[in-house]
Amino acid sequence: MTTPQHKIGSGFGARSTADDVLRGIDLSGKLAIVTGGYSGLGLETTRALARAGARVVVPARRRESAEQAVGGIDGVEVDDLDLADLESVRRFAEGFLETGRDIDIVINSAAIMACPETRVGPGWEAQFATNHLGHYALVNRLWPAIARGRGRVVSVSSVGHRNSAIRWDDPWFERGYDKWQAYGQAKTANVLFAVRLDALARDAGVRAFALHPGGILTPLQRHLPKEEMVAAGWIDEAGNALNPSFKTPEQGAATQVWAATSPQLAGMGGVYCEDCDIAEPAADPVGPGVRDYAIDPEQAARLWTLSAELTGVDAFASKEVR
Repeated sequence: MTTPQHKIGSGFGARSTADDVLRGIDLSGKLAIVTGGYSGLGLETTRALARAGARVVVPARRRESAEQAVGGIDGVEVDDLDLADLESVRRFAEGFLETGRDIDIVINSAAIMACPETRVGPGWEAQFATNHLGHYALVNRLWPAIARGRGRVVSVSSVGHRNSAIRWDDPWFERGYDKWQAYGQAKTANVLFAVRLDALARDAGVRAFALHPGGILTPLQRHLPKEEMVAAGWIDEAGNALNPSFKTPEQGAATQVWAATSPQLAGMGGVYCEDCDIAEPAADPVGPGVRDYAIDPEQAARLWTLSAELTGVDAFASKEVR
């Protein structure tokens, strides 16, 4: 029941948009939760899903900003959620479950990137805590509704996962902080989460995917100094995009929307995608594709156990993977 980590020839590509991959797909009657669904790629994802007929719930740390961003989109509702605060995650999940609604799609799109050293909760490094642990707790707490929906859970990772495997001996960077390695570890965790969730959830009819959306200039870069982005060749001194491989937000949202809805992925899961297709394994450390440590089932199981211990939540505590 596992899915090979190889291209399937979807017919889409790097320049496909979210609307392109949704053409002909009717999401009427479906409910999607999109974290970060009011900014950057998340906002484009919310717009595309709503246009296809879905009801979209946007959990937001900045509720007023979220309501302004999605206020003109039919079928979208906003609620409070701070992924860095596990009590906030609990309150959101319990409030949603009380509505009795099923969840057909979860897209974990919210993230922070390359921020200054920040500690949250009991001293956890903020990128790992927010990008991974917050989403881990959210999905596990929402599991009854996700299981009833028998849909898909999509984790937005990044090519940045190549910056670091899970640092089992120092996951909190207590021996020295590096913002890009911390981001890389968090993005590797996003992939491993999808690998393990898919193994645990597929018997219930729920499948999980991870993906790299592509390079896109969005508010995700809020912590990066302009000088650093100029030196990297991303932008010029006026802030204009220079890298020809960068995507528009509409193109950047396409892979997560494709992973969440495409009938081409029926019966599949537990894989990392890019450019609206399943990615190939990375042939070298700097090439395209996914690094082997990010899709290793043993590392995925180890991370799941650690995440359960840290958050105190595990919807599959008695589940054995065959």
